Amino acid sequence: MTGTPDREALGTLLRHVLELLDGDVAAVYADLGLADYRPRFSPLVRVLVVDGPLAIRDLAARVGVTHSAASQTVAQMARAGLVTLTPGADARQRIVTLTDRAYALLPAIEAEWAATTTAMRRLDAELPVPLADEMYAVLAALRRRPLRDRIADTGLAPVSAPPS
Repeated sequence: MTGTPDREALGTLLRHVLELLDGDVAAVYADLGLADYRPRFSPLVRVLVVDGPLAIRDLAARVGVTHSAASQTVAQMARAGLVTLTPGADARQRIVTLTDRAYALLPAIEAEWAATTTAMRRLDAELPVPLADEMYAVLAALRRRPLRDRIADTGLAPVSAPPS
C-alpha cells in the first residue's frame, strides 16, 4: 500500500499500521538470516521458554489470542521446524514443544525482542499517547460495549434475508 487509508476506514488503517510494524520486524529477521521466522512466533516462543510444553489452548490463553490463531501460528512454526506437536491427555489436545532449532535461535530472537522493545519506546515518545496504552484503552472500551452494539445504537436496522 502506498497511500494512507481514509480515517473512516479504521480497520484498513489498523491493518496498514500492523503490516508496517510486522513487515519491518520480519525484515530484521531476514537481515539476521532468519527469513522463515515470523514476528508472530515470538510471543509463543517466549511463553514456551518460560512455561515449557503446553496444549495449544493453554498457549493461546497465555499469549492472549484465539485458539484458532494459536493453532494456525503453531502449524506455521511446525513447518519451520521450531515446534513439535504430540498428543495430549485426550485425542483433541495437542502439546506444543520447542525444538532444538528454536532453542538455538533464542539468542537472536531475544536480541530482536529487546531491540524492538527499545525501538517501540522511542516511537511511543513521538506519539501523543503510547501505542500500547491506546490499544489497551480501545480493547477495554470494546469489552465494555462491543462495536456491534455501538453500531446498533445508530439505528441501523438489520437487513432481513431476501425471500427464497
